Amino acid sequence: MIDGSVTKPRRISVLGSTGSIGTSTVDLLKRISSDIEVRALVGGRNVALLAEQARELRAEIAVIHDESLHDDLKARLAGSGIRTAAGRQAVIEAGAMEADWTMAAITGAAGLEPTLAAARNGHAIALANKEALVCAGDVMLRAVGEAGATLLPVDSEHNAIAQALGGCDMSTVEKIVLTASGGPFRQSTLEEMRDATLEKALKHPTWTMGAKITIDSASMANKGLEVIEAARLFGLTEDRIDVLVHPQSVVHGLVQFRDGSLVAQMGSADMRIPIAHTLAWPDRMETPCQRLDLTAFGRLDFEAPDEARFIPLRLARQVLRAGGAAPAVFSAANEVAVDAFLNRRIGFLGIGETIDSALQAMTENPELTTLDEVLEWDARGRALAEEHILRESGRLRNTVSETALHA
Repeated sequence: MIDGSVTKPRRISVLGSTGSIGTSTVDLLKRISSDIEVRALVGGRNVALLAEQARELRAEIAVIHDESLHDDLKARLAGSGIRTAAGRQAVIEAGAMEADWTMAAITGAAGLEPTLAAARNGHAIALANKEALVCAGDVMLRAVGEAGATLLPVDSEHNAIAQALGGCDMSTVEKIVLTASGGPFRQSTLEEMRDATLEKALKHPTWTMGAKITIDSASMANKGLEVIEAARLFGLTEDRIDVLVHPQSVVHGLVQFRDGSLVAQMGSADMRIPIAHTLAWPDRMETPCQRLDLTAFGRLDFEAPDEARFIPLRLARQVLRAGGAAPAVFSAANEVAVDAFLNRRIGFLGIGETIDSALQAMTENPELTTLDEVLEWDARGRALAEEHILRESGRLRNTVSETALHA
């Protein structure tokens, strides 16, 4: 008997298609375009790139977060048959569209609502938004569980852990190890870090990423967020999650089993590798990524991170132990501090100082059980961080004035 069934194309949505993770995802999708149906592409402000991606992938709808750019998007997609929308609510609705696989790559708290909407569909979520689990871990995991969705980590470190685990029972795991490149200030003194320029902080030695995550890597706030995320993803306490600085960025994650075995996942520093792992899961797909040649390295180095210099990593461990609203405040304060550094309002070490100040200013630390509560504490964290920045900038102005008076 001839089987007349036809395999339906996989329905795909990409939330954050114009960012670094999004563009890598789109690159892979173009290679399998005949096997997929792209439902929604969501971008932030890069309207030209979003329109180009939508045409290339024949998306059903293109959504731009910045409402002021909607007319431009419509003009660029005129005659294509591709629907357009704009604004926060449109982004959430795009996330809620039925899709077999959704890339959740909108950075920061802005990605919480659309990622949660996607999880409620009960399909596969490729999670590249750290804040979804850092700020709203309980809320997100509960939604995933209730909908029967599958959460697939995209961060190279968490994806490496998932691969190294190989589906084993977590009771056999002693600990996991996340690696960090150490960023541009791995060997810098505190004084050098205090005087660090924005340009130097943006020069990552290994990875090519967006500005926010590049600064997070330089301060190691990124690794702190990843420690919290790993605890949520793998159900581990803080003491079972280690961090190793590994400047070559060849080993992305390791799992230490109770029998003494240490299993590592390695690969080139190319985000298309972990993205492809989630896209093809539970299978594997071909990628154009450079194959790892260990002989080209000759040696691999590992060292413990210095939490005295990289304050955000130490603070992240503290808030993971504290639980409650503390992780949401940590993430929110970090976003505000990074934005302030990118706009030259504070110095590099001011990032950790701002996060610390916001956490110290918390007068309560309740458990967060709803998205509204998460968003409320995200707003509080931002306000506390901004208050610290304004207070410190006022002190700086006063110091400058006093110096001028006595010159």
